[in-house]
Amino acid sequence: MISNGAAPLLLMTPGPTRVPDRVLRAGARPMIHHRTREFSAELATAVELLNPVFGTSEPILPVHTTGRGALEAAICNFFSPGDEIAVCCNGKFGEMWAGFAESYGITVHRICTDWTRQVDVMEVARALEAHPRVSAVALTYSDTSTGVSNDVATVSRTVHMIRPGALVLVDGVSSIGGMPFSFDSWGVDFAATASQKCLMSSPGLSFAALSERAWAAAARAKLPRNYWDFTAIRAEILKECPETPGTPPVHIVLQVAEALRLMHEEGLERVYQRHAQMAARARRGASELGLSLQCPELGAYSTTLTAIAAPAGVSPKDLRNGMRVRGVLTAGGLGKYKDSSFRIGHMGDIRLADVERTLTALAETLAELRVTR
Repeated sequence: MISNGAAPLLLMTPGPTRVPDRVLRAGARPMIHHRTREFSAELATAVELLNPVFGTSEPILPVHTTGRGALEAAICNFFSPGDEIAVCCNGKFGEMWAGFAESYGITVHRICTDWTRQVDVMEVARALEAHPRVSAVALTYSDTSTGVSNDVATVSRTVHMIRPGALVLVDGVSSIGGMPFSFDSWGVDFAATASQKCLMSSPGLSFAALSERAWAAAARAKLPRNYWDFTAIRAEILKECPETPGTPPVHIVLQVAEALRLMHEEGLERVYQRHAQMAARARRGASELGLSLQCPELGAYSTTLTAIAAPAGVSPKDLRNGMRVRGVLTAGGLGKYKDSSFRIGHMGDIRLADVERTLTALAETLAELRVTR
């Protein structure tokens, strides 16, 4: 919770999310130097505990940046001038990744551009057949602009069946840690998440996993990279005492290590079940209040966020302000839904009781706004 100057404010946004007390205390320790065994042990704990969260035996790379920095890093690590990529743009963050690729001079084929639908596997297949030079397909697992959950496993299987050498790149920033993810068995080649979402820590640190296919692409790639160089990060993290190429955000590493201990104490399956229960309650609660989801025809929904359409005649801003007065902070709509929706985040440390409190604040706000208009 954060303070609004009068009472505790419940943070029900898709990040940054609430940081548990134990994690806050871990990040409040006196400074330790990043070239000491003490810090190396905490870094090693973080990356080791992330392996089952990603569902991989590959080394997890700490990247000193927010989530979007890790996604941009994927572009300059895996591509050369003149390369082509297909990006699933069924939400703001798919479109953002397409923009990153274009800024590096990569030819981008935007596919699955309908924000009201899941990624269409057949459209992915048709794009690969139509564009034989495409060397990668990028998509989000959960796009918080719409609340979609895309079928990463089926997309990955389809891509590798049609074009075995192509990479599957996954934005897991708002999903990994809150939704089951199986990097190895799904055949994913790159995936990233960030500290401030399901890992319930402060913003400023990302983590990425790469397949052998991705490392081979990185060895061939010709785009410039220095700070973003995954190879340099891997060399440091695989030392007997793991380190990072430069000075990391020390206290965020300490927080993430502690947050992961909490997650494993709860049990990852229980973590995923809790998120699924919260999402189901949020969707059912919205329906009980006469509200519809922002995108009611999605094939599958994220368990970390629910996007809700504001009722006719009611401003999303007024709704959010009314809920904030009642001690609950939610998020505004994004992109084309900015003026018509609001979003409830339920990821990380959030519990079912927090969702119930949010729904109560929403019900009271709706009653007030409908009476006063």
